[in-house]
Amino acid sequence: MKALQVDGLKKNFHGFAALRGVDLYVNEGELFGLIGPNGSGKTTFFNCLTGILKCSSGRVVFKGREITNSAPDATYRMGIGRTFQLIELFPGMTVLDNMLLAMQESQGSMFSRLFRVREEANEQRALELLEFLRISHVRDELAKNLSYGQQKLLDFGMVLMSKPELILLDEPSCGVEIQMRQEMVHYIKELNRQGTTIIVIEHNMDVLMDLCTRIVVLDSGEKIAEGSPREIQNNQKVIDAYFGAEE
Repeated sequence: MKALQVDGLKKNFHGFAALRGVDLYVNEGELFGLIGPNGSGKTTFFNCLTGILKCSSGRVVFKGREITNSAPDATYRMGIGRTFQLIELFPGMTVLDNMLLAMQESQGSMFSRLFRVREEANEQRALELLEFLRISHVRDELAKNLSYGQQKLLDFGMVLMSKPELILLDEPSCGVEIQMRQEMVHYIKELNRQGTTIIVIEHNMDVLMDLCTRIVVLDSGEKIAEGSPREIQNNQKVIDAYFGAEE
C-alpha cells in the first residue's frame, strides 16, 4: 500500500518554477531517498508536502486521503513529522522540556500547551526516546549547551514524540562527525525496521546508499531518475546533473 502519492506537483515563485510537475510515490514502510544538486527543489518539495508552502498545482495523497495544501498543523496531526536543514530547538529549555513541548504541539491550543501540567505518559515516552537516542544523560541540560551532534539527536527525538507514520528527514547527517553519522543511520534504520515510513534528503551519498532501497533524483525541479541505489549511481543523467552543479 502507498503511504504517499504525489501527482504533478508544481510550485512557482513569481514566475520561477521551483517544482515542475513532480510525480512520485512512497510505499508504506519504505526507506526512500530524495537527492539532487543544490537548488533542485528538494526542500521545496518537503515544504509543499507539509503545507509550509502552497502548491501551485498538483495533488498530494497521504494514506488514501488528499492533503494538498493542508495547513502544517493539520499535516502534523495526520501523522507526518519532519526535520529541517537548520535545527529547530528551544535553546533556553531543558532537553526533556523540549521533548515534552514537541509532543504538546499535537495536543490542543497554544494556551493549553503553555499551561498544561506534564502528563505522565508523555514524560515516559520522552525518557524512552532519549534513552533510545543515547542522550538521556543530558535530559536536564539546556538545549543550547549540547554539542551540535546532540542537538541533532534532540531535534530528531522531538519529531518522534508524536509517533508519526511518515517522517521527512532533511539532511540528517549534515555537519556531524563520522561516529555520530553512523549512530544517526542506525536510529533511522531501527525506526524503519519498526514500520515507520521515512523519506530522506541527503547529500552524503554513502549514507544514502546505505539507508535507502529506492531513490528519486530531482534537477531544476524535475524528476530525472528513479531506481535502486546502484541504478542511481550508474545513471548518466544523475552524473551529469551533479557534475554540472559542481562547475
